[in-house]
Amino acid sequence: MLEDVLLIADKHRQAAAVIIGEILKRRIPKMVVAISGESGSGKSELTHVIAKSLRKEGIFAKPIHIDNFYNTLPLERTEWRTKHGVENVVGINEYRWDKVYQVLEDFKNSKFTTMPCVDLVTEQVDELTTNFKGIDMLIIDGIYAINTEGVDLRVFIELTYHETKKAQTDRGKEPDNPFRWSVLEQEHQAVLSIKNKADIFIDKEYQVRLAE
Repeated sequence: MLEDVLLIADKHRQAAAVIIGEILKRRIPKMVVAISGESGSGKSELTHVIAKSLRKEGIFAKPIHIDNFYNTLPLERTEWRTKHGVENVVGINEYRWDKVYQVLEDFKNSKFTTMPCVDLVTEQVDELTTNFKGIDMLIIDGIYAINTEGVDLRVFIELTYHETKKAQTDRGKEPDNPFRWSVLEQEHQAVLSIKNKADIFIDKEYQVRLAE
């Protein structure tokens, strides 16, 4: 997303180092890694650190923010959710999965692709054109990213919006109103339903463990 603000801390670097070790152990051509977690859990920060660090290993990894692929425009989303009911529409089906899978196919085939990219300042959706020739790996992050089919390694951050609520409100990334908290609670329930798909977990202290 354009104009996103990343606050990278030591915990992100330390967790990334462990995950990179697992990536290198499991590496295959055109590998796809997915990172899921709730709002404020550190998905984007972790994705950025992993992708940058992989350059030192000679791996070109492209971050893809799957939250760009909502089926409603940012400026229309609140009205849509209000009209249809948060409990009815908030969840995994809010993504344009057809577009997500088109991008994955273009990556696998080293082709050009065009994907949506949300400008967080204007809340408008731009288009980003990328050439996947020479790109070795995709790292997709988003609330429901690990639900994506065809992913080779799935990472789940266990921090919930309950733990990050104050920090996100103070940073201005989350509006402090009942409607937004109802959305976050619905997202919380939805993401828990796919948690068992993860291969790697990051707990609330940002310690990394492998799925049993």
